[in-house]
Amino acid sequence: MDHIDFKILSTLHDNARITISEMSRIIAMSQPAVTERLRKLEEQGVITGYQAKLSPSKLGKYTTAFILFKSNNCKEFEAFSEAAPEIVDFYRTSGEYNYLLKVVTETSGTLESFLETCNTFGFSSTLVVLSTRFEDKSLVTIDDGFI
Repeated sequence: MDHIDFKILSTLHDNARITISEMSRIIAMSQPAVTERLRKLEEQGVITGYQAKLSPSKLGKYTTAFILFKSNNCKEFEAFSEAAPEIVDFYRTSGEYNYLLKVVTETSGTLESFLETCNTFGFSSTLVVLSTRFEDKSLVTIDDGFI
């Protein structure tokens, strides 16, 4: 990958709905060249998909928490977690806790109910988010010297 690929990735991170023609103007390359580079980045698995960012509050979800979880039975807990709509991110971790979960619920009351359901699988420590300074920061930055 070269600086042009990193410019494409940075541009897509900022706006995944950008048109090829607009991106080609920003990067100063022809549309076919940009299209080919995008195709190669997709084939290489660098670009794994395109997603819409959703506003939790506009969907009635006002409480976000990170939960450190120590499971008694990992396979059962993983199956439960896959089916739980409250869990939006799920990580296997090292250390005292087996998992880190990002959970989004309607209220602190629904978070409490969710935690009570989880208690059958083990022990947890919960961190409720008060505010978010930034989220989903780009992996490609100007400081890396690529752009």
